[in-house]
Amino acid sequence: MARRGHGGPGRPAEKAKDFKGTLKKLVHYLGQYHLAIICVMIFTIGSTVFHIVGPKILGKATTEVFNGLVSKVQGGAGIDFEKIGRILLLLISLYLISAVFSYIQGFIMTGISQKVAFNLRKELSEKINRLPMNYYDKRTYGEVLSRVTNDVDTLGMGLNQTLHQLITSVATVIGIFIMMLSISPIMTLIAVVTLPVSGILIGIVVKHSQKYFISQQAYLGHVNGQVEEVFGGHNVIKLFNKEETVLKQFEETNEILYQSAWKSQFLSGLMQPVMGFIGNLGYVAVAVLGGYLSIKGSIEVGDIQSFIQYVKQFTQPISQMAQVSNMLQSTIAASERVFEFLDENEEEQKSFLHATMEDPKTGEVRNVTPDDITGKVDFEHVNFGYTRDKQIIHDFNLHVKPGQKIAIVGPTGAGKTTIVKLLMRFYDIDDGSIQIDGHDVQGFDRSELREAFGMVLQDTWLFKGSIMDNIRYGKLEATDEEVMEAAKAAHVHHFVQTLPDGYDMELNEEATNISQGQKQLLTIARAILADNRILILDEATSSVDTRTEVLIQEAMDNLMKGRTSFIIAHRLSTIKNADLILVLKDGDVIEQGNHEELMAQGGFYCDLYNSQFEETA
Repeated sequence: MARRGHGGPGRPAEKAKDFKGTLKKLVHYLGQYHLAIICVMIFTIGSTVFHIVGPKILGKATTEVFNGLVSKVQGGAGIDFEKIGRILLLLISLYLISAVFSYIQGFIMTGISQKVAFNLRKELSEKINRLPMNYYDKRTYGEVLSRVTNDVDTLGMGLNQTLHQLITSVATVIGIFIMMLSISPIMTLIAVVTLPVSGILIGIVVKHSQKYFISQQAYLGHVNGQVEEVFGGHNVIKLFNKEETVLKQFEETNEILYQSAWKSQFLSGLMQPVMGFIGNLGYVAVAVLGGYLSIKGSIEVGDIQSFIQYVKQFTQPISQMAQVSNMLQSTIAASERVFEFLDENEEEQKSFLHATMEDPKTGEVRNVTPDDITGKVDFEHVNFGYTRDKQIIHDFNLHVKPGQKIAIVGPTGAGKTTIVKLLMRFYDIDDGSIQIDGHDVQGFDRSELREAFGMVLQDTWLFKGSIMDNIRYGKLEATDEEVMEAAKAAHVHHFVQTLPDGYDMELNEEATNISQGQKQLLTIARAILADNRILILDEATSSVDTRTEVLIQEAMDNLMKGRTSFIIAHRLSTIKNADLILVLKDGDVIEQGNHEELMAQGGFYCDLYNSQFEETA
């Protein structure tokens, strides 16, 4: 993934939609560091002032050398090395103080920028867990990841560089201008006149190079996309003998990228020579006028040297301010995306209804906890749509007794997974009610409600760590023996023992060092260890072979005894022993009953089952 940088000279910065509003938010966010920022400003200004005074004092030393040589020629005492030594000692002291101040401000500013980045990452991470599921339905994971990585990095680097350079540039321009005026107002006027000229020339270069930079960035994305696509479908390309076609497409895009890249780089590279040329013209004018004024006795010889140094330094902060403007645009744009994410509407975690019950031991009325749930589930006239104008679930009714095994089948898009998401309050229903043990699910805090559920998904999720730790994720306080018992129940134990380090084997980040079927078994072992009252199995055996599927089915049957289970399945052979099978189509329950009853009806389920049987025959 290409990181959004600040760009080179002339490259257009990424702009924020609401620059002023975001800047206010950023300033407000930085308010907690106001004392540290004030210290940074003081030390930065101090460092700049001590550094600016240096050339003026060095000019005094030059004047002493010149006067001493003249005196020596005229038969006088010659050069006063003791006085020059004192001047140079003062100069070294000033530069040393300037360096110390610069180090202190750099240390403080780095600390501020890293703390801001740390806190923002922490807040973003916490925000991710508080956002409703429909937020992720509308955005890619890459967009969210970019906020936590690219945008926070850009913001942190921008703060570290922008504030320091902005203060330094402003202080340097003002300070040098004052020092130049103190030497000679006329020479200062000549030096300042060269600035608009260089500004006009740079503006012309930027105007012509900007379109090429935009084209370069666009076609760089095209090239990256083509390379990624070709590598991803390399086998298909070779199969259909499309290598020459793909290569031709790449060469065309690469040629456009080449043309825009060299033009943009060439034009932006002209800025330094242009500024150098204008600056040299200024040096010549200053040297000629300075020599004339020195002959007249208006200024000292050392002042000419000091002034030339100031002229050289005068253009640098102006160039830096242009770069600061570019960085500031990127920083504010990154801040805007971060704050937009932090300002998103959150999922309501706490409930104001509070499901209550009478404590059987004390007789007192208290809130219902996940430990109190037995597994009775009721759907009453439930209607739901991800958008109000498109309903997916229509007047859905279901009554599940504790310990029952409910299978949900149907074609893709029928609403099978949606039913489960509503039960766990990933989404709130539009009409009707969902009750657990007679208590409306909206009377539970979302986090407490979800503690009652165990879940095994088709898409396995394992993290980098040992197999033992991945299984223990279902119950962090579990002992090694409990983990192994869960592994045995899921028929994981045998294959784990055949691995190089057994339960201590480290899985890599994508868990690609074990098979897909083995990953599925580990997630099932994790759910067994969690020992929740209600189980949800979403295509839990889809990635295992037939023999392993039979073993898992036996383990699941033992696990699900006494627990309410919802099984979403396409392989109908795995749900033949379910207590109730719901057949969904377009959000409606079109058939329900056990396997024998549905087969006897000869309807949609019967056709679906027979078609699978024929496919596997």
